Amino acid sequence: MSSLRRLNTLIVDDEPAAIEGLLLRLQAFPQIRVIGEAGSVAEAMILINTFTPDLIFLDIEMPEQSGFDLIRQLQPEHYPAIVFVTAFHQHAVKAFEVRALDYLLKPVKSERLADAIARVSELTTSRADKAQMLAAVAEITGQNQAASTEAAEPQYCIERQKLVIQDGRSPIQLIPYQDIIWIDAAGDYMCVHTQAETYVMRARLKSLIDERLPDVFVRIHKSTVVNLTYIDKLQPLCNSEYNAVLRNDKVLKVSRTFARALKQRLLR
Repeated sequence: MSSLRRLNTLIVDDEPAAIEGLLLRLQAFPQIRVIGEAGSVAEAMILINTFTPDLIFLDIEMPEQSGFDLIRQLQPEHYPAIVFVTAFHQHAVKAFEVRALDYLLKPVKSERLADAIARVSELTTSRADKAQMLAAVAEITGQNQAASTEAAEPQYCIERQKLVIQDGRSPIQLIPYQDIIWIDAAGDYMCVHTQAETYVMRARLKSLIDERLPDVFVRIHKSTVVNLTYIDKLQPLCNSEYNAVLRNDKVLKVSRTFARALKQRLLR
């Protein structure tokens, strides 16, 4: 008799009453193991980096940073299933429906919760898809206006000192390379992380690398490049892999394929 696969689950919501209500309902689902609760994106990221959850129940509208901001910060190689718990406008919710993503409208109903968990259980037999989620977020937040077809012009260009992001919003954003900490990719989208903000671009990482990112950037994973000046230390793992600990305490996985080249660059 096979044992039940339990999903390590995180709840992120700035309303304590909403967390308490969801916790009570989740007690009816033995496949759910709640490993933590967070009232903000900052608190959530600490728990995510510590426990690597399989599933996150995520509020969208929170003070300071939204649920969408959390999505942008997640690493593609450890991407969990996401179920939004929201009072968001119905037209926005439609964007999730057409991409087979799930959501729960507040107040959460037990029957609808059961449906969502069933869908998540099916999804986690394969893998959650950050690219799919970023596409939905881009549509909802209006960041996909200039990227309507695959044949569209690339939504970025490279200058000597700055990365220029043109995503349909105004004004055009000019990001100095020295301010970029790392970039991670998911399908046709990239997340450009600075200390202050994360920007989403519709472009492939390979295209950006081929346009010759400044030499200070090095690839550490098939989906990640990092600015060497922000790496504080490397922590060895098994199988010749490492964790790169950045100056802002962010931890990024260094795959075996790129570990040797990274160490050589750091020891120059």
